[in-house]
Order: sequence, then C-alpha cells, then structure tokens
Amino acid sequence: QVAEVGGSISVEEEGEDGARFQVHRVQRGGKVTYHCPGQLVGYPIVDLARHQQDIDWYLRSIENVLISVLDSYGVKAGTIDGLTGVWVDGKKIAAVGVGASRWVTLHGWALNIDNDMQGFKRIVPCGIADRPVCCLKDFLCDDCPPVSEVREKVTEAFMAAFDLDAVRMPSPLSSK
Repeated sequence: QVAEVGGSISVEEEGEDGARFQVHRVQRGGKVTYHCPGQLVGYPIVDLARHQQDIDWYLRSIENVLISVLDSYGVKAGTIDGLTGVWVDGKKIAAVGVGASRWVTLHGWALNIDNDMQGFKRIVPCGIADRPVCCLKDFLCDDCPPVSEVREKVTEAFMAAFDLDAVRMPSPLSSK
C-alpha cells in the first residue's frame, strides 16, 4: 500500500489502526492518492511536442480514455467541473495527476477496479474531503473484469487516442 503525495502537503504515515503506508513525494499536480492491488495504475511517457504542448489537454484526454473504457462495461462515467479525475454518480473512480518535463509526461492515473477501499479512509483522496471514492466492482459486482482485461482495454484506447504504438514491457508487479 502506497500513498503518493504531490505538491507540498503533509500526510500522516500511520493510520488510526497503526497500519503504515509507504509515502512517496512526487513532482506532479494534485494532492494525495493511494495505490494498492486491484487498481490499474498507468504512468505513460508521452512526448507532448508530438501532440499538443498543453498539460490540461493531456489530462482531459486521459479522463476521456478512462471514461470510454468504463462505458464499454456499461458504467456511465464522466467528469465534474472544477475537479480532475473520472467520476460515477458523484464518486471518484479514477484519480488523474500528471506533470511534464520538457513536454515529456510524468505520472498518470489510478483506476479503481477491484481493490480494498479501506486505504482511502486514511487519506483525503486528491484533497477532496466531501466526495467518496468507488471502484468498478461496486457497479459490476461479480461481473467485474480482472485488472489484466481492463489494462488491455485502457492500453488500446490510450494508443488510439494518441495515435501511438505501445512498447510492451513486463510488469514488475503482479496483478489480478
């Protein structure tokens, strides 16, 4: 379990239950997010000089990719004005936080698929205290696809949206 902290905010590394997070400070927009098994975390490296040199455009494009994949499972997702990420019924299903150095992107998204949501109770996800988080399993129950299936769909949608060819690398982490 990992808490990722953007910007210059502080986070408690130990929860009320005494469980500890690994806390990593990163150079990206946004506040605190949480990574755990059952999420699809994507950190693509894209040269925006070959697309649009516009971080907001890139962030919104990622949101649209994730929305289209969720729609393919019959889950009606969208965005909320003034907030980043992807939302279903007012609940955040995907956090998006990006940065760039010389227009080469850093960071990306965490899409909650079939993960233990308890870790989110120990942080204020993305600094938004009045909005809950959810996962795909909340909507699809026993029909929730494995992370590997969703990863393939997101990869295909991302490549199509940015007119890219993927370079596939073996994952250092096992996933569902």
